[in-house]
Amino acid sequence: MAFVHDPRLSRYELHPDHPFKPLRLELTRSLLEHVGLLTPAEVVPPVELDEGALLAVHDPGYVAAVKAASLGRPGAEASRHGLGTADNPVFPGMHDLVSLVCAGTVAAMDAVVEGRALRAVNLAGGLHHALVDRASGFCVYNDLAVAIRRVVDRHGLRVAYLDLDAHHGDGVQWLFYDDPAVMTISLHESGHYLFPGTGHTYETGKGAGRGLSVNVPLEPFTEDGSYLAAFEAVVPAALRAFAPDVIVLQAGADAHRLDPLADLALTLTGMAAAYRRTVELADELTGGRLVATGGGGYDPYRTVPRAWAQLWAALTVRSVPAELPRAWADEWRERLPSGVELPRRALDGPDDYPPQPKRAQVTRRNQVVADRVLDALTTIWRDTGLSTGAAGRGAAAR
Repeated sequence: MAFVHDPRLSRYELHPDHPFKPLRLELTRSLLEHVGLLTPAEVVPPVELDEGALLAVHDPGYVAAVKAASLGRPGAEASRHGLGTADNPVFPGMHDLVSLVCAGTVAAMDAVVEGRALRAVNLAGGLHHALVDRASGFCVYNDLAVAIRRVVDRHGLRVAYLDLDAHHGDGVQWLFYDDPAVMTISLHESGHYLFPGTGHTYETGKGAGRGLSVNVPLEPFTEDGSYLAAFEAVVPAALRAFAPDVIVLQAGADAHRLDPLADLALTLTGMAAAYRRTVELADELTGGRLVATGGGGYDPYRTVPRAWAQLWAALTVRSVPAELPRAWADEWRERLPSGVELPRRALDGPDDYPPQPKRAQVTRRNQVVADRVLDALTTIWRDTGLSTGAAGRGAAAR
């Protein structure tokens, strides 16, 4: 297993008051060390990444604009590229630091596809909103797309991208919308209620990528049971139909009910179950090959470190102790904002919160959406020869 880490990755701070808090990376790494789940042998650095990898995904003019903004010369082009906004403020060294995030996800991917690790994670990655020529939703470069593009072009592999962030994984979807080598699957709060406003059921891909964009928009206040039922209704069938060589998991932690920027209502117990199920599917379909990243997550002290500790535990088939060590909280007490206390329990669950008032209505609606998604895609997959996985594609080609 490989855990990508470089202390510079925690410097990707858009602004001191911005909700995207890179401190969550060090809180997670520290927690894993305190509970004995991360050893020095498992830690790997980002790879050296040449600019060609960025340019395989992003427009050259956009990369030039990011570089100029990073040097304090944003120019008139910056706003056209989504730079200098409240969501995506510019800061010194931005190009180098976001390139390092991309290098981290590429390092995780390389470790897996080259056989040095069965599974790998870059928690600094997961910048899934970045578009070909535009920053969006706190994301400047799309590290996920950079790593996927590279492994498709260099190794000819088929990649299934699974996005569990509360927000639709729009950037990755649009960058591979017509690519037959990449399937994107996103479970997210419906775009009718939440940024970026996309991820509708009718977004299914086009051209050679028809049927390879899978979207499951969920109702606000979706809880563990309904979320996991929707996951189980769609994700295994989609992955089996596509028959990937490797799975990429974007594990944004903002689906938790305490997150202030989204309205899903999962608990850590439900999120951990989704992580473990993804590992099971990787074992079934890719020989276990799985690359994971972080993503959203704006409750940085209570939720994100515990969620991503569960993610690492799932990847390594280990368990986080139910009670977290006091030494972890002691280490951070003087470094966190006044009044912040780190949690003592590894998990929360549905019994820790009152049920959502519209639970039955939300559950019914999510089931209808999941069934509709699978029905529509099954018809497309039958047309394209995808419904029987690799065997079906081979027959169609003949």
